[in-house]
Amino acid sequence: MIQMRMKKGESVERALKRLKKVMDKEGLLKQLRNNRYYEKPCVKSRLKSARARIRSHSRRAMREMG
Repeated sequence: MIQMRMKKGESVERALKRLKKVMDKEGLLKQLRNNRYYEKPCVKSRLKSARARIRSHSRRAMREMG
């Protein structure tokens, strides 16, 4: 569990910015988005391989261009 204390004289916006940075560093938002809905293991692996395929195609295209 993340606990943040506001520093003396710190604005709420600044504290929220710090909180978001910590949450991003720990990967909490990404994890929450991934666990929003249940996915079967076979669907998860299929999506994972599709993402990897897209990444490899784009990397190969970038290498060929430059």
